[in-house]
Amino acid sequence: MQIVGLTGGIASGKSTFAAELRALGVPVVDADALARAAVARGSAALREIAAAFGDDMIDASGELDRRRLGSRVFSDAAARSRLEAIVHPEVRDLFRAELERLRLAGHPFMVYDVPLLFEKTLQGEVDLVVVVWAPREVQRARLLRRDALTATEAEARLAAQLDIDEKAALADVVVVNDGDPSSLPGKASRLASDLRRGLVRRLPNAAPRRY
Repeated sequence: MQIVGLTGGIASGKSTFAAELRALGVPVVDADALARAAVARGSAALREIAAAFGDDMIDASGELDRRRLGSRVFSDAAARSRLEAIVHPEVRDLFRAELERLRLAGHPFMVYDVPLLFEKTLQGEVDLVVVVWAPREVQRARLLRRDALTATEAEARLAAQLDIDEKAALADVVVVNDGDPSSLPGKASRLASDLRRGLVRRLPNAAPRRY
């Protein structure tokens, strides 16, 4: 089964594009959803997090207190690495199980929606990389409008990820989302059709395919 890595930048439109692919019947696995499932109430990973960071990381309902944990690991690289060592193996196991389920169902390809695919150097684990791209100024404007951030806050969030132009340069396919989002359904349909026809990774010296 072909694994297609789907990524982008904050406010680039990746999640909207993933939803369009799902609407076309393309199997899309969300890495963030797997990460949430990995630390669900009663899970082994949640117990490990409590043991590593304190019982107060679990709220009164038995769920992970994401805000408290985030504030604990955000500026502490060692703590963040410790958290990743707990969560990432669980996410990998969940992904493999989902991959096997889709393979047995006869799907020739699947899309793995991974926001930090390049930042976590996961591009070697997929067969094809698709980046949803928007200019940085468009990302910034969307962030300011969508999340009611200050300009400084928006810049900080943009700076926390690899620059979107660098991601696009590394991609096999670039989905341009710099204007009207109503163009995304057609681009999703084109990608789905090309995948069904056997779209493969670009040659080393070739430019990314642009939709």
